[in-house]
Amino acid sequence: MTIRRSIVNTAALLATASVLPLTAPAMAQQTEASDGDTRDVITVTARRREESLQETPVAVSVFSGEQLEELGAIDITALNQTTPNITLENSRATNNTLTAFIRGVGQQDPVAGFEQGVGIYLDDVYLNRPQAAILDIYDVERIEILRGPQGTLYGRNTIGGAVKYVTRRLADEPELSARVSVGSYDQRDAIITGSTPVTDSIRIGGSLARLTRGGFGDNLTTGADNYDKDVIAARASAEFDITPNFQIRISGDYMDDDSSPRNGYRLNASTIPGLSASPLSDRFDTEGGVANFAPFSEAETVASGVNIYADWQVNDRLSLRSVTAYRQDETDSLIDFDSTAAANFDAWVVYDNEQFSQEFQANYEGDRWNLVAGYYYLDANAFNAFDVAIFGASTAFTLGDVDTDTWAVFGEATFDITERLALTVGGRYTEDERETRVRRETYLGLGSPFFGVANPSITVPVIENGVEFVPTFSASRTDDAFTPRVILAYDVSDDLNVYVSYSQGFKGGLFDPRGAYQFSEIRDGVDPEFVDSYEFGLKGSFFDDRLRANTAFFFADYTDVQIPGSEIITLPGGGTTFQGTLTNAGAAEIMGFEIEATAFLTDSLTANFALGYADAEYTEFESGGVNLVTNPDARGVPDVQNTPDWTGNVSLNHTSDLSLFGNSGAISFIGSAAYRGDTQQFEFAIPGLDQEAYWLLDASVVWNSDDGRVSAALHGRNLADEEYITSGYNFAVIDASDTVFYGNPRTFTATVTLRY
Repeated sequence: MTIRRSIVNTAALLATASVLPLTAPAMAQQTEASDGDTRDVITVTARRREESLQETPVAVSVFSGEQLEELGAIDITALNQTTPNITLENSRATNNTLTAFIRGVGQQDPVAGFEQGVGIYLDDVYLNRPQAAILDIYDVERIEILRGPQGTLYGRNTIGGAVKYVTRRLADEPELSARVSVGSYDQRDAIITGSTPVTDSIRIGGSLARLTRGGFGDNLTTGADNYDKDVIAARASAEFDITPNFQIRISGDYMDDDSSPRNGYRLNASTIPGLSASPLSDRFDTEGGVANFAPFSEAETVASGVNIYADWQVNDRLSLRSVTAYRQDETDSLIDFDSTAAANFDAWVVYDNEQFSQEFQANYEGDRWNLVAGYYYLDANAFNAFDVAIFGASTAFTLGDVDTDTWAVFGEATFDITERLALTVGGRYTEDERETRVRRETYLGLGSPFFGVANPSITVPVIENGVEFVPTFSASRTDDAFTPRVILAYDVSDDLNVYVSYSQGFKGGLFDPRGAYQFSEIRDGVDPEFVDSYEFGLKGSFFDDRLRANTAFFFADYTDVQIPGSEIITLPGGGTTFQGTLTNAGAAEIMGFEIEATAFLTDSLTANFALGYADAEYTEFESGGVNLVTNPDARGVPDVQNTPDWTGNVSLNHTSDLSLFGNSGAISFIGSAAYRGDTQQFEFAIPGLDQEAYWLLDASVVWNSDDGRVSAALHGRNLADEEYITSGYNFAVIDASDTVFYGNPRTFTATVTLRY
C-alpha cells in the first residue's frame, strides 16, 4: 500500500498545481471574468437537474456536439482517446457492437444474457444490449460520461458507469443543415438535418445520415473489403407543447449497417498443409473464409427504436417526467476465429434483441433541498443462436434465449446544511428476474438444422455424480438488492468545491446462454456482482477562471466478479466441441485518480489536459478450486482486462480571425496527443495479443463563419499510423491461432457544413 499512497499523494499535488478535461461547452452559458473576458459555464444534467459542471459532486466528463465535430469524432469510440480511465471499442469481429469498461468494470462478451457493466443511454433510454450500441455522432447535443456506480438517479443500475448520448432538441425557428465529408479509404459521408415549427405549439424535425468507407484491408479469400463501413441511419422527432407547462416529445431512430464481416489478422502461420505459411503483410488483410460455407454470406445489423418523453412542470418547484421506449435489433454475424480459408473454427451467429422500458421521475427543487425519485421497469429478451464449425467435420450448435424482467425504485435528496455544506443521500431497490432456455447439440458436417442444413446429430450425454443429462435446459433466478449513495459536498470558496462520496453498484445474477457440457451447476447461473465505491473530488476555477481543474480519487471493492470465457473441450465419447464458461471467479480492488483541466492561456489559445490512473488488482481468482492470486499455476497471476494503468490526453486549440468565401470568421488549429498504457485483452497475459503502451496523434483545422452558416474542416487522425490492437481471440488448440483486430490507421477527412 506504500506505493499506492505515494501515487495518490503525487496526484494530489498535480491536481492543485495543474495548468492543464477535455471537457467542452455543453448547454454552455456565458460568465464574465474580472478582466472583462467571457468563459463558457458548462452545464450538465448528470444528477437529473441542470448544474454547473464545476459544482456537480460526481466524476463526469461532458463533450458538446460542436466540440465532437471539431475533433472529427466519428462515433462514441472516439471518446476512448479523450476521457480518463475508460475503454470504448468495437467488440472483436464486429462493426457496431460495443465493449465498454470504466474504472476496470465492464463486460467483454456480447452474447445474450451477459449484461453490460457500463450503461449506454440514448436520450435517457438504457440500451439493454451492446449490439448497435456504437452510436455514430450526428445530430448530437452532448455526450456525458459518468464514472463509478450509477443507480440512485438512473433507470438501470449500471455498476461501472454510464455514457449518456443526448440528441438535439428542435428549435422554434426553421433550421436546415447539410454536412458532407470525404476522406481516406474512399470515405463518403452525407448528413442532412432539418426542423420546422408546424404551429406555435408543434415542431417536427429529423436527420438522415449515409456513412460509407472502403475497407482498410481486403479479405483475400472472399474478395470482400475488410474494416469497411456501409451505414444508413435516421432520426425523427416531433415536439408538442400541450400547455405552456406540459410537453411531449416523440422520437424514433433507425440504423442499417451493411458493412462486410470484420475478420481478424492471424499472428502466426498455420500448421495445416495448404493454408498460409506466414502472416500476411498488411495488418488489415485477412483470409477468413467463413462466408464460403455459411448459410448467409453477409453480415448485417438493423436496429430501431421509439421513445415517448413527457414533461409536466406542475409548479415552480415540482416537475414530473415519463420516459417510455421500445427498441429492437437484429444481427447476422460471421466469425472466423482462426482467420484461415478452411472451416477449422468458424461461426455464423444471429442475435435478436428487443426491450420495452418505462421510467417515471419526480423532481422537486426547494429553497434548501432537492429531490429526485423514480420508478423503472424493463422487459427485455435477448436471443442468439450460432453454429461453430470444428475442423470442418462437425458443428457445435448453441441456442440461448434469455428473458429479463426487472423493476426498481430509486431516489436521491440533497439538503443544504449551510450555504456551503450540502448532504446528498440516495438509495435504490432493484429486483432482477431472469429466465433462460439453452439448447446444445452437436452435428456431423458443417451446419445445423436451425440454419437449414440437414446433418445428423450426435447425442452427447454427460455423467456427473451418477446422473446422466444432456445440456439442454430451462432455468430461472431472481436477485434483488438495495444499493445506497451518500455525498458530502463543501464549497471551500466561490471557486473551489470538494466532496466525498460512497456508492454501491449492483449487477444481477446471469446465466451463460451458451451452456456447458461439463458443469451441471450451469443451471443455477452465477451470483450478482457488487461494487463498493469511495470517491474524493476537488473542482476549482482559478486565476479569474483562466484555469479549471477537476480531480477525483477513487477506491472500489469489486466482489463476485462474473468472468466469462470460452474453450475447446474433448467430449467423453471422443471428438471436439466448443463451450462457454461463466463463473464468479473473481474479487478485485481498484484505486486511482483522474484529473481533467482546461487552461485559457491567452484569448486565442486554450490547453486541455486529462490524466487517469487505475491500479486494478484481483484479490481472488478461483480456478479449479485454487485461488490463483495466492497460488498461481502455469497460467500466471490474473489481471483486470481492458484497464490500462495510465490514460491521458493533452491538446492545444489556437483560434484567430480569418475571412473566407467572402465571410468573416475564425480559424482554429487543434492538435492532440492521447496515451494508453499497457492493456491486457483477457484476465491472463497472452504475449502478442496484449497491447503495449502507445500514443495517438491527431490534428484538425476548422473554420467557422461568424454567422454560423458555414463550416469547413480538415481532420487527421492517428497521424503517426500507430499499430495498436483493440481485441482478439486466443484458441491454442485450434491450429495454434492468435487472431487480433486493430484500431484505425492514419486517416484524413475533409468536411463542409452549411446551415440555413
